[in-house]
Amino acid sequence: MSLYNKYLSDLQYYSNNGNVPEDANWGSYQYISLEDIVNNFMLMYQGDHELMNNLNRYKVLFYAKRGIQELNYDAMKEIKILQQTVGPNLKFVLPSDYVNWVRISLYKDGLILPLTENIQINFAKEYVQDNNFKVVVDENGVVIDAENSELDFDRLNNIQKSIYLNPSSPYHNMFGWEYGGNWYFDYNVGSRYGLNTETANQNPTFKIDKKSGVINFSNEMAYQSCILEYISDGMEYTSTANLPGMPVASRNDSAISVNKMFENYIYSFIKYSILSNKLNVQEYIVARSRKEMSALLRNARIRISNIHPGRLLMNMRGQNKMIK
Repeated sequence: MSLYNKYLSDLQYYSNNGNVPEDANWGSYQYISLEDIVNNFMLMYQGDHELMNNLNRYKVLFYAKRGIQELNYDAMKEIKILQQTVGPNLKFVLPSDYVNWVRISLYKDGLILPLTENIQINFAKEYVQDNNFKVVVDENGVVIDAENSELDFDRLNNIQKSIYLNPSSPYHNMFGWEYGGNWYFDYNVGSRYGLNTETANQNPTFKIDKKSGVINFSNEMAYQSCILEYISDGMEYTSTANLPGMPVASRNDSAISVNKMFENYIYSFIKYSILSNKLNVQEYIVARSRKEMSALLRNARIRISNIHPGRLLMNMRGQNKMIK
C-alpha cells in the first residue's frame, strides 16, 4: 500500500517520524499518486452496473499516464528548475522528464542573467572522409563519426566569429575573433552591416539538440553555472527510498503523482479514451464523455491560472509610475 493513500499525522508530515529525509512528506497531501488513481478507477468506474466492465488494469494505467501527460502539456505546466555547472564540452544534459524550456540563464556573481537562443546552428555531426572526400566506413559497413565536427571544434576552442561589445572602443559592435584574451577583426569597411541583433548581447548563447538530449552553449559558458527552467511531462520516476518497505534503488509508477484538483479530469480522460476505442458503444455516450472531459479540462485551466488579488495589486501599483 502506498503512503499517499494514508492520512498523515503531524509528526509524519513535518518530521517523517524522525526518519531521514525529514522533508519526505512535505507537500505530499495535495497530490494523489498514479497507483491510487488506477485503483480508484478500477473500483468506482467499472463493474456490472457501470458503462465499462472487465477492464484490463494495464489499459487503465496506460490511459492514466497519457492523461497526466496531456494535463501537463495543456494546463498545469508546472515549471521545474535545475541548476548545474557546464563543463568544458559546453553541454548541459536535459533532464529525463524534459518537454520544453521556459528560460535558460547564467548564474554569476549572485545575478541571474537570461541567455539568448542562437537561431543559427552551433553544433553538427561530421563523418570521416578520405582524400577523395568519400565517407569512410568500418568493416561492418557503418559510417565512422569524427570526434568533433569543424563547427563544434571552433565552438569548443572559441574561434568562432562573435560580436565585440565595448562602448569605449572604436571596435564596439564589430564581429571578430577572441583568442588568448586578444581580439582580432576583419577589415572594418561595412563590417557592422548585417549584424544579427537577435543574438547581439554579451552573454553566452545556446541551442538545444533535442535528438542528443543536450543544450549546446557558446564557449563563454565553460565552467559557468546554468539554471534551466523547464516544463515536465509529469512522468519522472522519483526515488521512493523514503517510503517504508521500499528499497533505496526502487523506482515505480506509484512515484508519479498529480495534484488532487485535477483528479476528476484524469478519471474522465481514462473513461473517454476507453469508450472511444471500444466496440459497440453508442456515439452519444462517447460524445457525452468527450464533453465531460473538455469541461473538466477547462476547470483545470481555471484552477491552475492562479489569479490572486495580491498579484493584481502588484500590477496596479505601477499604473501611475512616471515614465521619463
